[in-house]
Amino acid sequence: MAMWCTIRTFSKHALELGNQPPSEPIIFVKPDACLLEDDVIPVSGHPGEVHHEVECVVVIGEDLRPTGLAVGLDLTDRAAQSALRAEQLPWAKAKCFTASAVVGNVAPYDGSWEELDHTDLGLHLRLRVNDELRQAAALSEISVTPLQQIEALKAWSPVRQGDLLFTGTPEGVGQLLPGDRLHAQLLDAQGTLLSEIIARCE
Repeated sequence: MAMWCTIRTFSKHALELGNQPPSEPIIFVKPDACLLEDDVIPVSGHPGEVHHEVECVVVIGEDLRPTGLAVGLDLTDRAAQSALRAEQLPWAKAKCFTASAVVGNVAPYDGSWEELDHTDLGLHLRLRVNDELRQAAALSEISVTPLQQIEALKAWSPVRQGDLLFTGTPEGVGQLLPGDRLHAQLLDAQGTLLSEIIARCE
């Protein structure tokens, strides 16, 4: 299982980090060993900064159709990322460290990629840290859509059934510290909870 992660898909997030929003998907991959297996994020054990990025995660099924939705966290060592970017080096140290991916419970999804792009679906992301709302956005705000992302992957990658697609984060990213409590949610248009992550940092 691979975790395909698309960056800068929300324009406001791209701008908050000093980047221009891309017109085409920019994708990196996390190995499955990066996936957190419990509800404790080992922040103090990481030799750098750990920042949160809440995302909608799509489970890729048979014939590369979307079969499930979840909330996810693409955890990022922002200081390492900045240093690597300055040297025009790959970001593996910043994105693929131990426990750098968190995925909530998966809600079944029987729609198409095109319907995921449709604003009427009304999917919303929320992340609270210590009960403070840090990130919140409708998936309809995305500027590089899940359909564009999967079509790009089909063109060049070995994407396959069982892989996960992290579709990008909205603005409001920030550092996590030991003792922080996280509550991430993916909601539908009626406010019904589809997926959540409840975790703490140590």
